Amino acid sequence: MKNQSFHSYKAFFTALFLFACTLSSSAQDTTAAVHIGFIYPVSSNGKSAASYTNRFSLHAIAGLSKNETAFALSGVANVIRQNAAGVQIAGAVNVVGNAASGGQIAGAANVVGNSASGAQVAGFANVVKNEAKGAQIAGFMNLTGSAGAAQIAGFTNIARQNVKGLQLAGFLNKAGNVNAQVSGFANIARNVKGVQLAGLINIADSSDYPIALFNFIKNGEKSIALTWDETMTGIASFRSGGKVMYGIAGVGFNFKDTKKDMYAVEAGLGAHIPVVNKFRINLEAISHTLSDFKGGNYFKNSLRIIPAYRIGPKLEIFAGPTFNYVNYAREDDYNFVKKYIWKNDGSKDFRGVYAGFNAGLQLIL
Repeated sequence: MKNQSFHSYKAFFTALFLFACTLSSSAQDTTAAVHIGFIYPVSSNGKSAASYTNRFSLHAIAGLSKNETAFALSGVANVIRQNAAGVQIAGAVNVVGNAASGGQIAGAANVVGNSASGAQVAGFANVVKNEAKGAQIAGFMNLTGSAGAAQIAGFTNIARQNVKGLQLAGFLNKAGNVNAQVSGFANIARNVKGVQLAGLINIADSSDYPIALFNFIKNGEKSIALTWDETMTGIASFRSGGKVMYGIAGVGFNFKDTKKDMYAVEAGLGAHIPVVNKFRINLEAISHTLSDFKGGNYFKNSLRIIPAYRIGPKLEIFAGPTFNYVNYAREDDYNFVKKYIWKNDGSKDFRGVYAGFNAGLQLIL
């Protein structure tokens, strides 16, 4: 899938902007200090422009050359058949057939047929066939074989191999081995050295610090837990993550005798702290909501300190104190808790802080 995506984008840009390279058949290598023109072949290098190596190029619409060694500026496109050094700036596209060793700035895309060692900034996409050694910043996508620095994109970063720096994207990051990934929706990788942060899903072979509701880590831990707290709320939750960090997502029901049935939803993050062989402490930060789905809502944010003991290869029991902040409309007058460390009696909504507990057992999958 990723190879198809790479070749589709590369084929699109090359077909659109490199066709002009075939118009010149000159075998004679020529150099020029300055190349000025309108669009190929209306320029100071004429029909032989594709065989020229230029130090400075300036074109109203598009420039065509064999190599650029210092600076190239075009209103729409710079098309360089082999190598580009220095800086290339184009209103739409910079296309380099082989290697780019300087900076590239384009309104739409930078496309490099081999490797790029300088920074790339594009309004839409940066596409490098092999290695992008410099930083890549794109409004939509960065697509490369491997990356030696950070990749920042409004939608997605895709590296077929490894990324030595950070991948930051609004929607999706995908790589082989990577230092860190941050995305609005999902991250996919083989091995992640640092943090893997996503709005919903992390997928990896190895990632000790995944931060998302759902984490599918090959060498990590997944479990199904049943919990009970001081409000008489039972929750069935799915916990998933790496050796240290994990995500929590659960649903449940409040069994306290109230006038209305109250249904529960919770989500949060946790961290395992190993102590001895079968004993560990789980720290959890949870956002918890009880609702009757008719306007009655009870909001609770909790910090849990939960000692846990494994009583078999797949079963763990746990119980510990919690510190909770609650918020609900005062007219609902929920009486789940009687004693508060602090409460606000003067506002429209009731707010309070109290100590509670959380206990349960989990089946490790």
